[in-house]
Amino acid sequence: MSESYPRISVVIPAYNCEQYIAEAIDSVLAQTETDYEIIVVDDGSQDQTRSVVATYHSQVRYVYQDNQGVSVARNHGLSLARGEFITFLDADDYFFPDTLRSQLAVFDADPELAIVHSGWRRVNQTGEMLIDVQPWEMVAELNLENWLRWKPLGTMGTLMFRRQALQTVGGFEPGLAHAEDVDLILRLVSSGYRSAWLKRSTVCYRQHDRNTMRDGISQAKSINYVLDKFFNLPDIPLEIKVIEDWVRYSTLVWSSWYLYHTGFNTEMVEYLQRSWSYSPFLPMETVINWVESFTQYSQNVDAIFDVDHLSTSPEWQGLLKWVISSLQYP
Repeated sequence: MSESYPRISVVIPAYNCEQYIAEAIDSVLAQTETDYEIIVVDDGSQDQTRSVVATYHSQVRYVYQDNQGVSVARNHGLSLARGEFITFLDADDYFFPDTLRSQLAVFDADPELAIVHSGWRRVNQTGEMLIDVQPWEMVAELNLENWLRWKPLGTMGTLMFRRQALQTVGGFEPGLAHAEDVDLILRLVSSGYRSAWLKRSTVCYRQHDRNTMRDGISQAKSINYVLDKFFNLPDIPLEIKVIEDWVRYSTLVWSSWYLYHTGFNTEMVEYLQRSWSYSPFLPMETVINWVESFTQYSQNVDAIFDVDHLSTSPEWQGLLKWVISSLQYP
C-alpha cells in the first residue's frame, strides 16, 4: 500500500521566537483545509522555541539546525516537505483560518500556476490590526515586468508555491538574509513559471522591533544585489531590458528612503547618489521625485515623514551641494 502525502506543506523557520511561534502553529491547526503537514525548522534558537514546539507532539515535525539564516532554514524545510504545494510562514506571523483552502482553490482552478500570491494584514506586536495591504490595486497582473517594477511583497506567508517549481530553480539563495523572496520570485517567473493573485489578505504580518526588515543597510544591499544578478543574466527579453534604468532608479530611491526610515542618513545619501545616473527626470525634477517618493513610501507604512527634518539635516544639505556641483561640472 502506497504512502499518502499531504497536499500542502507549511514550513515555519524559527529563530528565538518563543513569544510568537505558538500563535503561528495554532493558526495552521485552525485551518479549514486539513490536508497539510507542519514543519518547524529551528535555526539555532537560544530561547525556549524547542520547548514550545514540543508541546504540539506529533502535530508538528520539528528539526533543529545550527544557525545559518532564514534562507537555509527554508531550504531545509523544502527538502523535508512532502506536499504538492508549499508555503512558508514566518514564526512571528499567523494565518487567517481560510488561508490554505483559498490558496489551494486558485491552484485547482488553474493547474498551470506555480505561485499564488495574496494580500496581508499588518498588525502590531500584540496582534492589533494596523492596515490591510491590497497590492493588486496597484499591480493588476503578476508578470515579470510588474514583479520587477513594483516588487509587491510583504511577508513570505502570502505566497503558496508548487513544490516542484521551487525544487527546479533550487529554492532560496542560501547567502541572502534579505530580499530572498524577490530573488526567488524573479528566478521562478523568468524561468517561465506563472503566478496569480488571490485577492484577499491571508496572513497577519507582525510589526515589531525584531523584524528583519529593521536592518536597513543589509536590506538595501540585498535588494540591489538581487537586481545586479538578475540584469546580468543572459538573454533577458528586450521588453525587460528597456526598463532596467527605471527599475534600478526606483529601487535605489526606495533603498534610500528605507535607510533614512531606519536611521542611516549617511548611507541614504550614498544610495540617492547612485540613483542619479539612472534617473529618467531632469536634475531638479529628480530631487523633487526623491522627496515625493519618500513621502509616498512613508505613507505606505503609516509613518510620519517630516520634510523639514530631512531638508535641514546635514546629510541632505551635503547631498544638495553634490547635486549642484554635478550640474556645474558634469
